[in-house]
Formats: sequence, structure tokens, C-alpha cells
Amino acid sequence: MTAPLIPPLFRGLLDDAAVFPPGSMPLADAVPAHSRHLAAAYREIVGPLVLPASALPGLEIGAVEVSVTLPEGPARLPAVLEAMASSPARLAGLEIPIPAGMGVPEFFTAIEAAPAPVFVEVPRDERRPGTLAACAETGHRAKFRTGGVRAELYPDETELAAAILAAVRAEVPFKATAGLHHAVRNTDPVTGFEQHGYLNLLLATALAARGAAEPEVVAALAERDRAAVAHRVSTVEEEVRGRFLSFGTCDILEPLTELVELDLVAAGALGGDGAKA
Repeated sequence: MTAPLIPPLFRGLLDDAAVFPPGSMPLADAVPAHSRHLAAAYREIVGPLVLPASALPGLEIGAVEVSVTLPEGPARLPAVLEAMASSPARLAGLEIPIPAGMGVPEFFTAIEAAPAPVFVEVPRDERRPGTLAACAETGHRAKFRTGGVRAELYPDETELAAAILAAVRAEVPFKATAGLHHAVRNTDPVTGFEQHGYLNLLLATALAARGAAEPEVVAALAERDRAAVAHRVSTVEEEVRGRFLSFGTCDILEPLTELVELDLVAAGALGGDGAKA
């Protein structure tokens, strides 16, 4: 039997966040580019198109899955739902942070009308335990910010390991966003930022699900040996994806190419016109 081009472990792993920095693709280009991704040999690795709420009014988009971000918090939720009601696109998710100064109960009351799963961006403060507990109770999901345009936006290995362990123990699935520009832990040569690797996150989540102690999860996030990380990930069971759902990338082909280079995805996945999106 021929092996699938995209192994089950990586299906739906890459949310198409092309319109966000550092890619910042214009909307007029991002929508057709996403359609080309969905027609390509690697289409099974592609998740929804991620769009900011501000882009929805008047946006012409086909019947594709979209995940909508509301960076200011839930106040704009009614307007987003109204815009999506008249769109052929399917709302796959909403990504909403808890604004500074807003309590956890108040936030979850504000999102009660959401018809799709909400990825609640978990605050990096004392509200994290209550947020994950509320996600577990309501069926919503977590979103962890793993980087950004400033060094302080990158949680270190200890902080991120604690967040992953907390989500796994609460049985709350999560996605990650920002800063995951490479498969394995690295130092950005331009900014000097210490960047997490998306394969490190996958491995750390698998270890947490197996009951590993925090130091082992921290070590998995800190590992910089590409071959070692790739080998360990090759033994991870696909069930881990029920916990670590996806991450946003502004260029679908970059992480896909790295997975091919690490022999985790077949080279044939890069074939076809879709690879030129």
C-alpha cells in the first residue's frame, strides 16, 4: 500500500495565517492563494484560512473554512457573527483573547453566543488556571501565543511547558500562534530571539500526555538537534493531535518544506502547481 503524502500526524496542522505578519499578504492575494493550497498535493496539511475580524465586511470569499481572530476581545463578536451569516464561508473557529482587566467569568459569559469553537487566548498571568478550567467546562479550546515582534512575547521553555502540561491535564485541546518559524528550537539570526520549534511543541505535548514530569517537557522544548527531534517525533502517535491541534503560519510552504527535509513528509507533497502558491 502506498504511504499517504501527508501522514495522519500532520494533517490539518498548518492554519493559513498568510495575512498576518511577517508575511502580511494582501487579502486580495491570500484568498486565491488559500484556494490553491487546497487544490495542491499537500492539501491535507492545510487548516482554515485565518482572518482578522476587521477584514470581514465586504470580503468576497468562497465556501472555505475560516477562523476569525478578534484581537480586541469579545466585544466585536456580534458583528462577526452577522458578517459570517451572509457569507458562503464556513466558520471553523473564533480566536479571542481575554482583554487585560477582564475577569474569566465575564469573558466566558461574553462568548456564550459563539456558534463555533472559541480558541481562547490564555493570558500569561494568574488567570491561566481559571481560563483552562472554564475551557474544560464549556468545551472551548485554548490558544497559546508562542512569540511575536518583541522578545518578551516569547515564553521561555519553562513557562510554555507549564502551559502545555496544564492544558493536557485539564483535557483542553490547544493551538499555538506566532513565532513558530522553524521546525526545531532556534535562535533567529536577525533578531536574536529564541524561537520555539513546532516539532518541539508536538513532542512536548506527546510527553505531557504520557505523564512526563515538567523537566522532561522543558527539555523537549529546549532541544535544538534537528535530527534528534525529527526522530523522536517520527515515533509519536497521531492521537497527540487531539491535544495540539494546529499552529498558524504565514507561509504554508515553509513548514511543509522543512518536514520534507526532515523525512517526516514525502517529497511528492511538494509537487504540483499548488507549491507555487
